[in-house]
Amino acid sequence: MVIVMTPDATDEEVWAIVDQVESVGGSAFVSRGVSRTIIGLIGDVDLFETLNLSGRPGVARVTRISAKYKLVSREHRPEGRSTVVVGGVSIGPDTTTLVAGPCAVETPEQTLEAALMAKKAGATLLRGGAFKPRTSPYAFQGLGELGLRILADVRAETGLPVVTEVVAPHDVDMVAEYADMLQIGTRNMQNFGLLQAAGRAGKPVLLKRGMNSTIEEWLMAAEYIAQRGCLDIVLCERGIRTFETSTRNTLDVSAVPVVQRLSHLPVMIDPSHSGGRRDLVLPLSRAAIAVGADGVLVDVHPHPEEALCDGPQALVTEDLQELSQALDALGTLMGRRSMIEPWRHLRAS
Repeated sequence: MVIVMTPDATDEEVWAIVDQVESVGGSAFVSRGVSRTIIGLIGDVDLFETLNLSGRPGVARVTRISAKYKLVSREHRPEGRSTVVVGGVSIGPDTTTLVAGPCAVETPEQTLEAALMAKKAGATLLRGGAFKPRTSPYAFQGLGELGLRILADVRAETGLPVVTEVVAPHDVDMVAEYADMLQIGTRNMQNFGLLQAAGRAGKPVLLKRGMNSTIEEWLMAAEYIAQRGCLDIVLCERGIRTFETSTRNTLDVSAVPVVQRLSHLPVMIDPSHSGGRRDLVLPLSRAAIAVGADGVLVDVHPHPEEALCDGPQALVTEDLQELSQALDALGTLMGRRSMIEPWRHLRAS
């Protein structure tokens, strides 16, 4: 069962409901979004219905939900899909959002140059990895807090809000001090302690699909975040592992409309990590927007041949210009407001 509070509901009204539910042996989890607060209830639903919760002050509606993932399900938000705002940038059903930047933060110069490339192409959010979970323990693992400081400096210079990955629960608070949005990568999609810590951090979360995960498992992972207080979650399809070897992963574009039918959360696509090749990013991005994705997340590097991480898939200036034009045109065709529009004059200069 889910209780949706009115926009003007007070903390006292919220916690009065929590106390009432707990008094009959139930559990209540408060999750706060940009414009609303919801309370997820666990316990005897039939008993909850005897409490007259819909008549409590501050309650907009009470919904009995059959899906396992109650807080992120479409059932509890029948009025439509959610929009998540990150540092003033909207990600949702009315916009086409480009998130771009280096897969790994290597140096201040490399990160700034990549950020300027991304901004000139119309990106409104900067992605960059300070912590890099790698398959090999000998691969570049990221700069850690130094990388976070570099991202913060680049944000100050470019104005682009920062999306960066967190890989361990004990690092969440530190990363949240620097980041505008926390990213949880494919290898950590079912790191439940990390999901819960991210949900408590007070920042929007970008949750990538596990490379071996079903859509239901992906949504259940999002539920862990929502249950701990964060409703501002963006899902990111980044390709799944199949028998095919001609691409790094197999991009499951069908996941976008399937998830949008099941959940109110925004959905993006990462064509860089799915294809694993620079020449595949543009066609996969076209497919993403055509199928209804709310944006794309791409790798950018000023010198891909020197990149310490995923150079073959990183875009350069010419690729970015072509990508931004395609996203702008397709987004408009799909009836979306282009988040790329503010920097169109820069591309022409």
